[in-house]
Amino acid sequence: MAPYCVLAARLRQALSNGVRRYHVAPVMCQRAKVAMSHFEPNEYIHYEKLEKNINIIHKRLDRPLTLSEKIVYGHLDDPVKQDIERGKTYLRLRPDRVAMQDATAQMAMLQFISSGLPKVAVPSTIHCDHLIEAQIGGEKDLQRAKDINKEVYNFLATAGAKYGVGFWKPGSGIIHQIILENYAYPGVMLIGTDSHTPNGGGLGGVCIGVGGADAVDVMAGIAWELKCPKVIGVKLTGKLSGWSSPKDVILKVAGILTVKGGTGAIIEYHGPGVDSISCTGMATICNMGAEIGATTSIFPYNQRMNKYLKKTGRADIAALADEFQEHLQPDAGCHYDQVIEINLNELEPHINGPFTPDLAHKVTEIGIVAEKEGWPLDIRVGLIGSCTNSSYEDMGRAAAVAKQALAHGRKCVSQFTITPGSEQIRATIERDGYAQILRDVGGVVLANACGPCIGQWDRKDIKKGEKNTIVTSYNRNFTGRNDANPETHAFVTSPEIVTALSIAGTLKFNPETDYLIGTDGKKFQLEAPDADELPRLEFDSGQDTYQYPPKDGSGQHVDVSPTSQRLQLLEPFDKWDGKDLEDMLILIKVKGKCTTDHISAAGPWLKFRGHLDNISNNLLIGAINMENGKANSVRNALTQEFGPVPDTARYYKKMGLKWVVVGDENYGEGSSREHAALEPRHLGGRVIITKSFARIHETNLKKQGLLPLTFADPADYNKIHPVDKLSIVGLKDFAPGKPLKCIIKHPNGSEETIILNHTFNETQIEWFKAGSALNRMKELQQH
Repeated sequence: MAPYCVLAARLRQALSNGVRRYHVAPVMCQRAKVAMSHFEPNEYIHYEKLEKNINIIHKRLDRPLTLSEKIVYGHLDDPVKQDIERGKTYLRLRPDRVAMQDATAQMAMLQFISSGLPKVAVPSTIHCDHLIEAQIGGEKDLQRAKDINKEVYNFLATAGAKYGVGFWKPGSGIIHQIILENYAYPGVMLIGTDSHTPNGGGLGGVCIGVGGADAVDVMAGIAWELKCPKVIGVKLTGKLSGWSSPKDVILKVAGILTVKGGTGAIIEYHGPGVDSISCTGMATICNMGAEIGATTSIFPYNQRMNKYLKKTGRADIAALADEFQEHLQPDAGCHYDQVIEINLNELEPHINGPFTPDLAHKVTEIGIVAEKEGWPLDIRVGLIGSCTNSSYEDMGRAAAVAKQALAHGRKCVSQFTITPGSEQIRATIERDGYAQILRDVGGVVLANACGPCIGQWDRKDIKKGEKNTIVTSYNRNFTGRNDANPETHAFVTSPEIVTALSIAGTLKFNPETDYLIGTDGKKFQLEAPDADELPRLEFDSGQDTYQYPPKDGSGQHVDVSPTSQRLQLLEPFDKWDGKDLEDMLILIKVKGKCTTDHISAAGPWLKFRGHLDNISNNLLIGAINMENGKANSVRNALTQEFGPVPDTARYYKKMGLKWVVVGDENYGEGSSREHAALEPRHLGGRVIITKSFARIHETNLKKQGLLPLTFADPADYNKIHPVDKLSIVGLKDFAPGKPLKCIIKHPNGSEETIILNHTFNETQIEWFKAGSALNRMKELQQH
């Protein structure tokens, strides 16, 4: 006989199939407690609370709910009183856990230390994956990183031990793969200090990328605020086959929605086609949802997830998810704000780029387009792996392509690198022979880390400024992102297409129709790859790379040297003085795309992510100045000389002058790095005015006491000139929904007034007045 709880669930489901959904009180029966992860045996999954909150919301809203709504609203701090309106109200939420990668964890932990709290309030982890530079190969690169970053790793390990945070050592793998293998589960709400945290949506969780200050809020036990997201539905029909892969789904969606089309929304995949995609394939799709600006992406719980949970040693979670399945899938008849339909039977392999991840092409057409546009056809390097595509299945499909080429004596024409997603993936593909096949075809296996995907690549085969093409299975391809060369044309596609193109060495090769020549002089054609989604044997966990936090870390010492060039304790930002911001200088008027890579570059600058003053020397060095069309060259309003952006900002700060940045559309798209907000605040900036913002960056600016404002009329962007002075007036009456006025003072003495909008709520206005969200937290603690 089925358990009583399951029967009750079926009854509720049956009643929900009618025209009107009636509320049925939840049946709270005794269940065995199931731990969130093997590493936290005393932290349990609270599906009963999720169920209770969902039933409250069902009764209040009296309508079917999307899956996104169930999980988000199921984590409300106060589901009874919370105002809920998609795209309008701010929700107060209680996430289940926090994850931080090492580059952003430094600033997050420095802020947590400043809070004065003794221990984190929710399960939290630090993952060392960003500071390992790809140079020679896995083992040597890893050892070099441990030596160079010893001070930072020691800080993170000891801070984790003191404040109750789990620590994944360098070499353990990329944060998102570790989360998928150990921490994500259906219905979880997880926030992570990396924009690709939505990777966990492949296991049915709401996993959202945030800045470090947001993570501090959750770790401090404060309700976390998020604007109530809209929900974009992507209905999948048909079945993936041949050369088409999960990566092609998101490449197609990116081409439809563009880099800002998902802003303020959760992308929710549904429909019969979902079941043809593996769990790790769903994670790939969710991961790259960050490239369309989405708050996160998610798939409904199904047997592919169940299978993955069991294979990764979490059969107990799979059984519990089966029991609560009705809450881990959308209600029939739920409403989406927008619906996109994709027939997987008709989906062709895609390749997107260069310079932006939403410039979508079919692989069959890219050669012709590249010739027409003058993009280099010869592929210098092919790179597979990264947090987007480094699963066992990904490596298996790439190896299946490589094995065919080897059978005909062919190896890669292009250089070829492989990045395993985790130590577990590395150990398993070594055991099962995939790694050796990829080496045999000409590949170099790199460390279990982000590597070239985030610019951690000591590239030697070209000179800076040399025009060239690379193809990757990564997620981003902004100008200079991978190798700091603005002339590198980077294209993103699936691992199997990267492998095939690397063997051919040219963008003109179409693996579905074109032939290669074997060493015997005979033509052959690559067949569509096929590989197991999970290993037939159990995963090989490899080396143990996890450090448990002690039960009592109060005696642990965390050392930050005052002379360190890598770490710096934070000083609080100054409070608002209660006056309007008058006669601010324009540091730079940005022309075109300005990502967080443009605002705070990664690559060699990653070593300063724990030292605010040093990292500030990269402020906006990649942004293009409207005045002269150059990067890192702005006019000093006092001396009239052109110089680097950070130097000019420091000069203004020294002279006691406030300044403003004027930006274009989707300003701050890309990563979650809050350094892109901390740096302008540290160097004297007060206001950022743009046509529109990316979600995470806008929030990060607010957290650090800056004013992110948007033109009420986007055409007003053209009224501002780099030599003007700007005043923001009406701040004494600063209120939610009330626009602000900006007075533009031109050098000839004339003035004009424009209207600026904002998205501040009452809590965020208090952040501004206090000087930052952290300052406001301390004020509340004192009271």
